[in-house]
Amino acid sequence: MGKIFDALEKSKVTNKKTHGTVVTAKAENQAYVNMPVTSNKDMNATDVSYKRVEKVAKLKKQDQTTSFSKNKIPYDFNKIDQNLVSLLKPQSFENEQFKMLRTNLLFPHSGKSPRTILVTSALPDEGKSFVAANLAISIAQSIQEYVLLIDCDIRRPSVHTKFGFGDIPGLSEHLANGTPLSSLLLKTEVNKLSILPGGKPPYNPSELLSSQRMSKLIEEVTERYRDRYIVIDSPPPKLTAETSAISRQVDGILLVVEYGSTPRQMVSELIEIMGKEKILGIILNKLDMRFSSYYGMVKYNKYGKYYQEY
Repeated sequence: MGKIFDALEKSKVTNKKTHGTVVTAKAENQAYVNMPVTSNKDMNATDVSYKRVEKVAKLKKQDQTTSFSKNKIPYDFNKIDQNLVSLLKPQSFENEQFKMLRTNLLFPHSGKSPRTILVTSALPDEGKSFVAANLAISIAQSIQEYVLLIDCDIRRPSVHTKFGFGDIPGLSEHLANGTPLSSLLLKTEVNKLSILPGGKPPYNPSELLSSQRMSKLIEEVTERYRDRYIVIDSPPPKLTAETSAISRQVDGILLVVEYGSTPRQMVSELIEIMGKEKILGIILNKLDMRFSSYYGMVKYNKYGKYYQEY
């Protein structure tokens, strides 16, 4: 872990006008190796080819609203988050990096591939939902893999809006009122990808997410969907108690850290909280990064707002 911390410390003097992402994934010998992964909000890549793909897709879907799934919940393609690069920018450099991350997770050097993956961050505003959503899309785009993306950040649910949905019931209604899970699961624009939205922000999120019903939900979706990967978007564990409880029930954890900002001590404490053996990789987000002349310079801007208690 020393190399990760050294990189974080050195980055404090770097220029933050351009950003990127690097993943540090555990290799077979338990050392940590670096691999570039993906980006942040409002990305302006220089590759012209995938821009044509984006334009064609938007023209085809312009002004289109689609009803789907058993409960016929509508979504608006035009409101899909443009930062879902794995869906909207298939030829982009960023999408290729998510494919690399997918490969590392689905085909590890040793052991079994993790079926339940929790994505969280050390602090607010570090792009965890961005990473969770694009990773889920990338896995679902594989030939055989199905994915369920669960929004456990019920204080600030955002997964549903990224896929073009309006305000809809979800996880909080299931945990608080016992609403059947089958009525809350939504199919998305991505084949083989379903989402469980966060629902309306409740007054007692910690109690709901740390409840026996939440534990049974994770057990149920894992047992029922044996052919699926479960990706969980979860709030920062340093700010909320429930993430630590959820982390004990998953196979592995991806930790998003802001390069050059998150203190070394905080990263160390977070790894101890989550359990070193469960950390699949550390994503260093907002990292200054210069690519080859083929891709040019890719600029990334600040993503999201600060996490707030309700």
